[in-house]
Amino acid sequence: MRSSLPRWLAILGLCLPMLPLSAQTAAAGDTASAAIDALLQRASLQIRINPDASAQLAQQALARLGPNGPLDQRIRALALLCEHESERDRNRALERLALGKSLLTQAPRPALQARLLSCEGDLRETAGDGDGALTLYEQGVLAAEQGGEPAVLAQSLYDRGFLRGMRSEYANGLSDLKRAAKLYDELDMPSHRTAVQSGIAAVYNRMGDAEQARHFYESALRYQQQAGLKRQLVVTWHNLGRVHETLKDWLAAEQAFGASLALSRELAYARGQAYALRGLGGVMNATGRPAESLPLLDQAATLQRGWQDERLRGLIQLQRGIAFRLLQRPVESRAALRDALAVFQQAQAPAESARAHEALAQLAADGGEWREAHAQLQAFKALSDKLLRRQIDDRFATLKADVDRVAQDQKVRLLQREQHTMSVALEQARLAGQLRTAAVALALLSAALLAMLAWRLRRSGAAMRRLAMTDDLTGLPNRRDVLQRLDDSLARGGRCALLIVDLDHFKRINDTHGHPAGDGVLRAASDVLREVGREPVALGRLGGEEFVLVLPAADLHAAQALAERVRAAIEGMNVSAWMPEGPVTTSVGVTVSAAGERTSDLLRRADRALYLAKARGRNRVEVVSAEEEIASAAVRPLAESPATTPGQSPPSVTPPHPTRPQGA
Repeated sequence: MRSSLPRWLAILGLCLPMLPLSAQTAAAGDTASAAIDALLQRASLQIRINPDASAQLAQQALARLGPNGPLDQRIRALALLCEHESERDRNRALERLALGKSLLTQAPRPALQARLLSCEGDLRETAGDGDGALTLYEQGVLAAEQGGEPAVLAQSLYDRGFLRGMRSEYANGLSDLKRAAKLYDELDMPSHRTAVQSGIAAVYNRMGDAEQARHFYESALRYQQQAGLKRQLVVTWHNLGRVHETLKDWLAAEQAFGASLALSRELAYARGQAYALRGLGGVMNATGRPAESLPLLDQAATLQRGWQDERLRGLIQLQRGIAFRLLQRPVESRAALRDALAVFQQAQAPAESARAHEALAQLAADGGEWREAHAQLQAFKALSDKLLRRQIDDRFATLKADVDRVAQDQKVRLLQREQHTMSVALEQARLAGQLRTAAVALALLSAALLAMLAWRLRRSGAAMRRLAMTDDLTGLPNRRDVLQRLDDSLARGGRCALLIVDLDHFKRINDTHGHPAGDGVLRAASDVLREVGREPVALGRLGGEEFVLVLPAADLHAAQALAERVRAAIEGMNVSAWMPEGPVTTSVGVTVSAAGERTSDLLRRADRALYLAKARGRNRVEVVSAEEEIASAAVRPLAESPATTPGQSPPSVTPPHPTRPQGA
């Protein structure tokens, strides 16, 4: 295609003398515009192959356009140059951006605005202003949607989705990236599709699914190597190295970072070299070679000074701090680690901040500064727990959406496969007498297809079973799951305690503030229960506003202590977002199993204790032991009704009462 354009221009030039003067002028203008469009298109393609060649083509287009060329082509050229120089010369990139924005006031096309917003957001992101960058990317998505250009919208979605993923907004990030991938598929732009695929892999890696991320990266590598996308290969090799770091496969990580470094040097791509050197420095530290790590990190720091990338600077400083600690140079280590922590906190990067706190804790412990080590470990644990909860929540939300979509698609596929299988079977029967060998081959193929279908159905069934054991609103195990765990504990003959937790006056919350507020309070209470009721406690939602906790191998004293912690924690949670007038309280019924008891026995007794807590003023813990129940039964009048099941009036040491309403 490169050689066809000059020939076409030459043929057109032979025809020009035969046209009227005005027609010749118009044809010349169209020809020049087409040539500029071709240059800009080649520049866009070269971004993923040879960035310097891309910049040269964009510069040629800008020179040909001059100060009076079409505004849209000049803005496109400036956006390409801004993207190229944002990784090399920040001031020059800002000049290109300012000129493009000044031209945009004369040609206010939303799609062109989205291109400039993409570059401006990248400059903000590398400067450590994550909030500002995200705002610009969101404006870019809106502008691209208004402009109606799918390719520009896909790029804007990629920018926003990748940053969301790096800020641990996993579900939102994956949603943007998958939408961008779908647009590139529809536009038949496979090289752009693989770039988005790498972004999806990066988010999976941060979500803790490194194996899935490695699969994505290796698939992208194969395509990029075949297509000669050297610029993209630099990034993919580096990101694959990060996955191997997560998996602690240090040899594979060193090879991946080395490949990224070699290709970056071939392209004279300083930013790629700096990231690869940072990765190699981290591998050296992890494998006990800090003396080899420091020179690599110093090279990376020297290269990084050529442009502003605060996140990279923080990563380099983190590894330098680790290397100094391993070399027993605590003063330099502390300075580097604190600098890295400040960068990560400014960029709102919780995963990297957690790693910096962990390294500072190790440094303090090495020096015997136990108070400082404890404080840093507490900060590390708080961030790690928050990230873990977010990973679990977002992976659950993503899985549920995928399962719903797959289940719907599967119905159609199953019908189609059933029809196809029947057609194949009929065809096999018709040909059985004539082509025995072919019939056998088709039978084997059908068996393989059926085996694959059965395998996929088993996987889907397992996922659905997991969903069936989880409460949709709170994400806690549901009644079936937690009571099954109680059954198992009793079947093993062990002693266990049972707590039923009921939010006081919950119906009033729903009636006064609405069901969304009630749902918010339930989710907040479930978060508190997760924090208080950690392993080996089994936790679940019993139904409505009732929760249940099973404490294995516990006596009444331990169970009552846990119940008091639960009661105090729920009373102390912040519910001002849903009900400003005051705290939410809870009543807790507690009991402990006796030998040979069943689940229904414990539930009945714990429910009786819960009723006592309600009857005695709420916001309290009441205990009913097996011995107390036996004693109560001994003095119960003969005319009194037998013991009730949960939700009914208990045997009386208190007056009988009507069935407890939902939300009491």
